[in-house]
Amino acid sequence: MGTDTKSDIKATRSDISSVLRHDLPASLVVFLVAVPLSLGIAVASGAPLAAGLVAAVVGGVVAGFLGGSVVQVSGPAAGLALVVADLVMRYGWRATCMITLFAGALQLVLGVFRIARAALAVSPAVVHGMLAGVGVVIALSQLHVILGGSPQSSAVANLAELPRQITENHNHAVLAGLLTILVLVVWTRLPRRLRAVPAPLAALSATAAASIVLGWDVTRVDLSASLEGWAAPAWPQGDWHGIAAAVVLVALLAGVESLLCAVAVDRLHGGRRADLDRELTAQGAANMVTGALGGLPVAGVIMRSTTNVRAGARSRWSAILHGFWVLLFCLGLGWTITFVPMEALAALLVFIGVQMVDVGHIRNLRGHGEVPVYAVTMAGVVFLGLAEGVLFGLGLAALLALRRLTSVTVDSREDPQGHWHVMIGGSLTFLGVPRITAELRTIPAGAEVDLDLNIDFMDHAAFEAIHAWRQDHERGGGSVNIDEIHDEWYAMAASGARVFPAKTPPRAPDRWWLPWSHRRRRGRAAADVRVPARDVPGGSAVPGPGGGSPAGSAGPVPEPDGGVLPGAPYGETLVCGPLARGGAVPELLAGAGEFHLRTAPLIRPVLHGMARAQKPSHLFITCADSRIVPNLITSSGPGDLFTVRNIGNLVPRRGASAPDDSVAAAIEYATDELGVRTITVCGHSGCGAMVALLSGGETTGDLPALNRWLRHGHHSLARFIATESDGSDGGPLDRLCRINVIQQLENLRTHPRVDRLVRAGRLELVGLYFDIGAARVHVLDQPAAQVAPL
Repeated sequence: MGTDTKSDIKATRSDISSVLRHDLPASLVVFLVAVPLSLGIAVASGAPLAAGLVAAVVGGVVAGFLGGSVVQVSGPAAGLALVVADLVMRYGWRATCMITLFAGALQLVLGVFRIARAALAVSPAVVHGMLAGVGVVIALSQLHVILGGSPQSSAVANLAELPRQITENHNHAVLAGLLTILVLVVWTRLPRRLRAVPAPLAALSATAAASIVLGWDVTRVDLSASLEGWAAPAWPQGDWHGIAAAVVLVALLAGVESLLCAVAVDRLHGGRRADLDRELTAQGAANMVTGALGGLPVAGVIMRSTTNVRAGARSRWSAILHGFWVLLFCLGLGWTITFVPMEALAALLVFIGVQMVDVGHIRNLRGHGEVPVYAVTMAGVVFLGLAEGVLFGLGLAALLALRRLTSVTVDSREDPQGHWHVMIGGSLTFLGVPRITAELRTIPAGAEVDLDLNIDFMDHAAFEAIHAWRQDHERGGGSVNIDEIHDEWYAMAASGARVFPAKTPPRAPDRWWLPWSHRRRRGRAAADVRVPARDVPGGSAVPGPGGGSPAGSAGPVPEPDGGVLPGAPYGETLVCGPLARGGAVPELLAGAGEFHLRTAPLIRPVLHGMARAQKPSHLFITCADSRIVPNLITSSGPGDLFTVRNIGNLVPRRGASAPDDSVAAAIEYATDELGVRTITVCGHSGCGAMVALLSGGETTGDLPALNRWLRHGHHSLARFIATESDGSDGGPLDRLCRINVIQQLENLRTHPRVDRLVRAGRLELVGLYFDIGAARVHVLDQPAAQVAPL
């Protein structure tokens, strides 16, 4: 078999063109952001200035080339500055480089064993709280540099020293810092064209120029000294327990930050998703290299990665090229850094530290009740230390998770007839037994009780408490009817069956696809069907708690035949009377109630995301026959199909003598507004509309509207008469049902926009045929209408 070398050459040229058009400009933007940030983080870490640039080069080239995220940019991270600073003070810089190398080896091993996903189990509240705490500590320490002083040993000491620093006269140092911060703040509000230069670069350049022109007495950055003093990493001296803990801490913090950054960056672009195990392996390799070369620890950095995506990067070449630009800058233009005042770098770090306290994260966490975790982690990092703050945050997050997992809700109410309704929800463990028994003991002896267990777990202590209360209550003359909404934890325990100690997710309704008449009925007879009134259009809502009536009271509810019955409890509509005893309304309302109880909690997150707009990819035209369920036979869900249903799945031709705007309107809206890529016409066996066409209208003689509609099927009938059977169909009716689908596809082409889109290759027409008796979907080949099983 030959190889199509032309297509390979074309693909290669296309890739090169994409790199030159998108990735090369993006790499230059990221490079301009990376240089000042790398220098600033090196200052905050107490490391040589060159270490920040080495980490930027290694992070870009090594992590960019090997990484699992195509647009993530790695380099020195502000979140690791406190750890590195502590290690430098404790072991020295050369030993810190060796610790970085070992941490990279550990990351490499973790990536090889494919456990990167486990890092996502860390609560984001802890991560964001840690970064916010680090930002506060960095801002407090570098604020002293701006004021002309020097950072203290801790955040508390920095706070205590701050008033004295502010009251002293600092002259030019303060001016350099204030000018840098002013440019950083104002730069984001300038026109887009001026903001082509990154704000950090603009701020440092402006301050450097002002300090030279005005002759300010400031401290200059000296890059040459750190380059000349380079030495190989050295083995750390000290207790090996502390050294091992430092290796694990650097590996985990850098790894978690990189993986969370990769997940966050995935939301910013539509390309290939990140391979987290590969990303962790790449970060390990990069940290081994940067440690060996005397650089800072490397991690995926959200600021540079976001800049990369917004600058138009399409592939990993942007990150790689940015590393090369940093290297070329160090070799050829490193002398320019000597013009930058140290106070300007300190001001840049203060600005970055303040930005790390992201108010948006606090808003997001508040909706999930995780602000305490964020606050405790941040406070721990600021006042105790990085490791202590993270441990406190993880501990609180675990306690809150345990509280949620073991939380129990008990709701008991009495209706006007003295009947008690009790709902117990949550995970029933020994921790919830006091709450359960206290609530159950309030029910008077001899009462009739409906006990609903909406639970996902029940341990032996909870079972014994409920079972003992039930026995006591029934011995006192009362009755207890227990209904379990999910798994039958109580029934299994009462029967002596083994109960597995695992939480089970809520199940969808049993065999939800079956007709009402085929489903297993549980609970009450259909004569008493309760569903929430707020969910029934036109329902008579009975106020519940907070709705204007006392708990347990209810207002009158109209009876379907005009009478009025006593009110139903719990803010529900009670459907009774002739319809409830023999009609179809109870089945419909019971189905709605079952949806609210079982399916709605599962699908609500999906529907919430598409509540404002729909983006279906298919227009699905099918028959109104009650046996055809489009989402069932295509295994599709909400938002997938824009569905049109009519008798006979007919598509009136453009300009037909009996015009019908309904189908045409749906076609226009689907192709113009929704931009669907496929229009499917789905017919089915035993279609009543085709029976009427074959009978010549005899079966629909007294249905004038239906007769007028079926005129749109005359072309199908004419096509049927003009073709002969090849023996593969199931008879004349079956053949007409399939021919009708092909004819409707041709009718679609009479609509100009559909024909134009099909010719342009932007729209595809598909014919399906559903054999009801065999429950099988076939694809129809045009124009012979031959079935091809899926």
